[in-house]
Amino acid sequence: MALRVRNSRLAGFVEPCLPSPAKAPPSGPEWIHEIKHDGFRIMARRDAKGVRLICRKGNGLTRRFPFIQMAMAHLQVQSCLIDGEAVVCDDNGLAVFNLIRGHSALGAATLIAFDLIEIDGRDLRREPIEARKRALARIIFRNSA
Repeated sequence: MALRVRNSRLAGFVEPCLPSPAKAPPSGPEWIHEIKHDGFRIMARRDAKGVRLICRKGNGLTRRFPFIQMAMAHLQVQSCLIDGEAVVCDDNGLAVFNLIRGHSALGAATLIAFDLIEIDGRDLRREPIEARKRALARIIFRNSA
């Protein structure tokens, strides 16, 4: 996996890993699969400057998702970068892209967190995905206790 930093008006923007089309998912114990939800891919950064939510093209979406911003602000870390997807679900709990595009449901947006890229100034991109997922779970569950 190549580590890509996109030229953006946001210094230090890290481009998320994006899904790749395939005829069938790879199988075996060395593979981890993520569900592709119907939402906006978000890089959620928390640091001394505050919380910034950035889409995969490098544009800021912080004001668009106030509850995700508040949740990120309450994490018990000095800094972090979470790769995830902002979704809005219908009454059946299914993520629906048309709901996230409208302005009336944005307060209901949730961040589905896939990966922890950085925590407290430590770049985790070279760490195994399993270790990053465990670290991500620890900061989320520590915050919800």
